[in-house]
Amino acid sequence: MMLTLPPDRSHILTEQRNPRTMQLHELSARECVRLIAQEDRAVLAALDNAGESLAAFIEAAECGFVAGGRLVYLGAGTSGRLGVLDASEAPPTFQVTPDRVVGIIAGGDGALRKSSETKEDDPKGAWPELEKLALNSNDAVIGIAAGGTTPYVLGAFAYTKSLAARPLTAMLSCSPVPKPDGADHLIVLETGPEVITGSTRMKAGTATKLALNTISSTLMIRSGRVYENLMVDLRATNDKLRDRASRIVGTLTGLARPDALALLDRAGGRVKVAVLMHRQRVDAAEAERLLDAGGGRLDRALRQ
Repeated sequence: MMLTLPPDRSHILTEQRNPRTMQLHELSARECVRLIAQEDRAVLAALDNAGESLAAFIEAAECGFVAGGRLVYLGAGTSGRLGVLDASEAPPTFQVTPDRVVGIIAGGDGALRKSSETKEDDPKGAWPELEKLALNSNDAVIGIAAGGTTPYVLGAFAYTKSLAARPLTAMLSCSPVPKPDGADHLIVLETGPEVITGSTRMKAGTATKLALNTISSTLMIRSGRVYENLMVDLRATNDKLRDRASRIVGTLTGLARPDALALLDRAGGRVKVAVLMHRQRVDAAEAERLLDAGGGRLDRALRQ
């Protein structure tokens, strides 16, 4: 019986041994903490080095996203979980509908809590989920794979390449790899060998989380969901958000907290509407009209 050998991934940077952590089993807890912290400094350097490729992808995705396109993440294991995490945080932070930032993970939602490693070996594994999305040229799809070799991710590019209205595509990896066929952009976060060999939930995972934060947050900023450095698309739906929203309104209007809360209530909990009502001296309906005329951007509505 012939033995089927798995692909040899020993050349992948994230699979190699870290010469600085060879004696982990002999270290005290304090020494482990110190060493891991030292290694984590490579994460910020990796983000700095990938700055140009991150910006290039965001610039290419901006027009489509502003026009209503979607940002879609897909990956397996830690990479997939990080994509789902970033997608799930977009609606409460920026008040986008859940279908605007989408996370797809090999094995489905069950894989968020229980690993399903075998699913990542199927190059067509993401196809049914991608087909459901009915992707178009305004959308952007990011395949996430720390080592850059996951069949589940690479196979997704074959699917998007076959579409008549192709979405923008990017590969995000923590190891230098060739740009996959069908990927428009390649983003490499070169974090080096892990503290524990092959455990990409560590430096690679941290770098990936930061990169996804950067991509989604920048697209939200560029689409007018942030004014100055404030979450002005926030909708006050619970006590914590009502408090935060009132502080934002107070900051932008100069109103005391009780007055900001009262204004927020008259605006239906909508920060942008509340700010416009006060600064333009209009009612909620007229504030909505100004906001619509400004494409939903508070800065443009304030200039009218």
